Amino acid sequence: MIHITLPDGSQREFPGPVTVAEVAASIGSGLAKAALAGKINGKVVDTSHQITADSPLSIVTAKDADGLEVIRHSTAHLLAHAVKELFPEAQVTIGPVIENGFYYDFSYKRPFTPEDLVAIEKKMGELAAKDEPVVRRVLPRDQAVAYFESLGEHYKAEIIASIPSNEDVSLYREGKFEDLCRGPHVPSTGKLRFFKLMKVAGAYWRGDHRNEMLQRVYGTAWATKDELQQYLTMLEEAEKRDHRKLGRELDLFHIDDHAPGMVFWHPKGWTLWQEVEQYMRRVYRDNGYQEVKGPQILDKGLWEKTGHWDKYRENMFVTESEKRDYALKPMNCPGHILIFKQGIKSYRDLPLRYGEFGNCHRNEPTGGLHGIMRVRGFTQDDGHIFCTEDMIQGEVTAFTTLLQKVYKDFGFTEILYKLSTRPEKRIGSEESWDKAEAALADGLRASGCEFEYLPGEGAFYGPKIEYVLKDALGRQWQCGTIQVDPNMPERLDADFVGEDGARHRPIMLHRAIVGSLERFIGILIEQHAGALPAWLAPKQVSVLNITDGQADYARTVAKTLLDQGFRVELDLRNEKITRKIREHSMQKLPYILVVGDKEREAGAVAVRARGNLDLGVMPLQDFQAKLAGDIASKA
Repeated sequence: MIHITLPDGSQREFPGPVTVAEVAASIGSGLAKAALAGKINGKVVDTSHQITADSPLSIVTAKDADGLEVIRHSTAHLLAHAVKELFPEAQVTIGPVIENGFYYDFSYKRPFTPEDLVAIEKKMGELAAKDEPVVRRVLPRDQAVAYFESLGEHYKAEIIASIPSNEDVSLYREGKFEDLCRGPHVPSTGKLRFFKLMKVAGAYWRGDHRNEMLQRVYGTAWATKDELQQYLTMLEEAEKRDHRKLGRELDLFHIDDHAPGMVFWHPKGWTLWQEVEQYMRRVYRDNGYQEVKGPQILDKGLWEKTGHWDKYRENMFVTESEKRDYALKPMNCPGHILIFKQGIKSYRDLPLRYGEFGNCHRNEPTGGLHGIMRVRGFTQDDGHIFCTEDMIQGEVTAFTTLLQKVYKDFGFTEILYKLSTRPEKRIGSEESWDKAEAALADGLRASGCEFEYLPGEGAFYGPKIEYVLKDALGRQWQCGTIQVDPNMPERLDADFVGEDGARHRPIMLHRAIVGSLERFIGILIEQHAGALPAWLAPKQVSVLNITDGQADYARTVAKTLLDQGFRVELDLRNEKITRKIREHSMQKLPYILVVGDKEREAGAVAVRARGNLDLGVMPLQDFQAKLAGDIASKA
């Protein structure tokens, strides 16, 4: 007899081997119909998987995260099936699941067109409607290589040939199409109903630029029609909010081929930058951080000591002078340790908090660059705290509380907290890992935070917390972090004099709130759809005259506001007032002030707020107070 234990603790008994599908059917016809896969001891398997021993089992449906993964994986194969139906000469390569969807790479004699994508998606629908069974079989490696070679699928044969010769490989067939895959897959194509192809892009075979350029078709798949529509609607809104598009329209910045991955900040963009940086500088000052500044270029020997030269060399920009090798710093941490080491440090000096707006450079692949969100040259609000093990919890609690306030001021109220714990390959004693992980967890709890563990995701030298903010579209952005590091102080021989008079190694806490300022500003632009709150807006108010008769009064209004420290734009052009209002509205300014004869005579202004809201006529002093209030409250 075989005993199957279900998630609720109940058991089902079967006289012999039983499939996942048969277990589901024994529970009920509804579950049998909904079953996409099974999960046994944490492993997701096909519904056709045969259980031969007593096992715990949960039935995976479209409501489960694992079910959605199976749907997307299977839809990638449905895409390949459709392509082979329409373009028999195309060769299939790989088709993994990615965030919110999947892709599949193809080798074909010509580029796929938008019309091709429409035809492929239509064919996918037809194949899904046939509800063909998806059947798994296993072949020895060499036999599988020969099989795919016979089909003319040379890329598949190459993939299989890289597998050890003593291993078997699994294949999945649906209709006339058979593909290499570990699985699992849905039991039949009829389970795949809500999908859409998104775009086609180029991708080198196996990610190597020396290989053939393939065509990568991206798609998305969901469990329900509503979820698919919500995702597509979100993408439409995200396109409107794209920081690259808004950066051009609002004249904030540009990226130039003369400096790929570097940002050219325009006057208004640099004003926004300065508001973010100066705000963070005040955060440093008010929370016990001492601001420092390290050099951009550091000797190769330092990077060898830290381990970066061996493990990170390909991502570093290097140079040479007088037969010495140097690198542009990709991070600020080693420089902060060198500052810490100047002079004798005592336990009375700890915790010692350094902060730096450090310029860093990383040689990111061209294909990975994305506006100002992924660049080669960036500035971090980088901080490092030197402390003892016993101080970690208190520092984490204080940092978390501070981070929450900063994010709220920038308009982000929803934060996810993730604690990454010890990986399989690590240094340090189990006791030190226990203490560090407990300190991070207790620090989060003391701040009232619910968090999830990410087992094994910590660095080899210490655990970390990731602070993930959610934006107005529900997208997640990991910006903040605090990470325990006893390793780098050890490598660079940093120490302090303890209460016992002996030398001790400090713990180094790497911490950032906004992370890369470039990336964070990109997120800010998209969060607010370019309509930045008054305290951040590069121009807070524009002053428009109706005719030349009010030009002098408009200048007086603008100067009065400028003298109060507000960021003002004055428009005295001989244009219709309706046109001027429209143009300034498109720049998403918080306020537009219109002055005509009545306003001039009354010493007042007609106020229009963003969103075409008419606030009426008010004394200039009242408007000053209103704008000052908006800025102070960060509304």
